[in-house]
Order: sequence, then structure tokens, then C-alpha cells
Amino acid sequence: MTEYKGLIAVITGANNGFGKEFVKQAAMRGMKIVAVDIESDFADLEKTAMECGAEEFSAVQADVGLYEETEKVVKYVMDKYGRIDLFINNAGIAQFGDILTMPVRDWLWHSDTNYHAHIYFMRQVIPIMIEQGTPCQILNVCSVAGLLTTRGMPAYYASKHAAVALSECMAYELEEKGVDNISISIFCPGFIQTTLDRSETRRPARYQAPDDPFYQSDAFKRSLAICKDVIETGKPIDGVGEYVFKAMENGDFYILYHPEHNPVILAQTQDVVTNGRPSLAGLKEKVMKIAQEMGIKAASGTGSVK
Repeated sequence: MTEYKGLIAVITGANNGFGKEFVKQAAMRGMKIVAVDIESDFADLEKTAMECGAEEFSAVQADVGLYEETEKVVKYVMDKYGRIDLFINNAGIAQFGDILTMPVRDWLWHSDTNYHAHIYFMRQVIPIMIEQGTPCQILNVCSVAGLLTTRGMPAYYASKHAAVALSECMAYELEEKGVDNISISIFCPGFIQTTLDRSETRRPARYQAPDDPFYQSDAFKRSLAICKDVIETGKPIDGVGEYVFKAMENGDFYILYHPEHNPVILAQTQDVVTNGRPSLAGLKEKVMKIAQEMGIKAASGTGSVK
């Protein structure tokens, strides 16, 4: 799909970060845009539309981690336009923390937002696109954290791996069913200067527990500080939207943005097929060797996320 003018784009998490960049690109291509965001970010969506130069723009407030809220979004779009041509599952959250101390509610928050929302929307949107029979696209923002793992962010890695697997399975299913009008892509970036480090400002009430000592602990405060640091020192966001749209136009499924993480992906894949064991020390040695063979500089640190 390379012609977008006049077509309908639905973008979640649209008010900032990648979402705002995708809105800009859709607007530049003359698309009619339905921008979706949670209550905490909803008020500024109209301002975002003006900044992005969108000619036709609608804003829908929704918590995409709830199925009934995703139904509301799809119903709004179909009532207004009767079609969906491009759907971007972009909304996402992230926290640092370990398996033994992170509250269960935070694991659910990750899975509901980063993974279940993709299920909810694709279950509803794909049948619509199949019935349309016209060229359509779905972009799921999955993160390179869906292709590799290290320490520090188990809830995030788990949710993003699930999102990647879901997208891959859906691509296989569409091929098996002979559906050739829908192109699925996954965007798997590393650290970029988005607003992912401000996930706490978007925490829905059902995941809040202000009396839980965990949220006053030094460990939690450190996790917020680490997330802030890696996002603020990530790659600039300028150019990301154009890069992703061009990749979609080329029909790419995997859209990576940080080649320095490719040695990590390859090293961990080698561990799988050679019955290896997860080891930070062993991984570092393998990554350095693969990076040297590839002639690129390998990523350092604990890993990388959207």
C-alpha cells in the first residue's frame, strides 16, 4: 500500500512520542485520522492535530487495555467512515523492576496495554479489512524488547515478546487463509526519545494502589530514574515516522531501527538452537564476536526498548 490520500488511519497513543510522529506522516499523506488516547493525554489531541497539519481529524478517548473501550473506538470509526485502511497499535507503557518485587498489578498493566490491546483491535479490525477487500495495513509497535531479552525489565520484555509472536502468527494465518489485501508490520525500535519514561502519568485507576509500600520504595524510585535516563539519552525521534512509513510502503514485516542490537538478537538465537543457557557474561562475549564479524558496534547496557 503506497497511496494513502483520503484513506482512514486509526492511531492509538496518538498524542505523543511515536504516535504523534505517525499522525504527522498520515497527515502529510492526506489521510483522515482518528487519534486515540487515554484520558490523561486526551486534552491535547486537538493541539496535536493542528501541529501535524491534519486536514480531517477526530479524537477518541479510550483505555485500550479494556476490550469494551476498543469496541467503542472501532464503532466510532465505522459509524463515521465505514472503513479502516491503516491501523496503528502504538499505545504502550514500560517499567524497570524485577520479577520478585514488581506487584502483580504492574504485570497486568503491561500485558493489557502492550499486548492484549493488539489482540482486541486485530480481532475487530481484520474482519473489517477482509470484507473491504482493498489494500490495508496494520502496524503493531512491538519494540526490540520483543526480539531479545536481558535483565531489568521482565514485564516489558514478556509483553513485547507476546506482541511480536501475536503479529507473526496473524501474518501466517492471513497467508494460510489466502488474505492478500492486509499487510502487517511490526516496529521494533530500541531506546528513542519518546515519553515512554512518563508511563506513570498514564496509569489507569484500576492499577493504582498508593498505599502499597512498593511505590514509595527506593527500588521503585530507582526504576523511574533508570527509565528516564535511557529514554532521554536515546536516539532522537526526528525521522522515525518517515522511516516507519517507508518501510510499510516497502512491505517490510520487521521494522528495526537500531542495527547495534542485531548482534544481541543473533547471539540469543544461537543459544536457542545450540541448547545454550542465558548468561550475561556469555552473552557479552558472543555479542562482541558477532558484532566484529558484522563490522558494526554492538549495543551496551541492559538491553533496549521502545
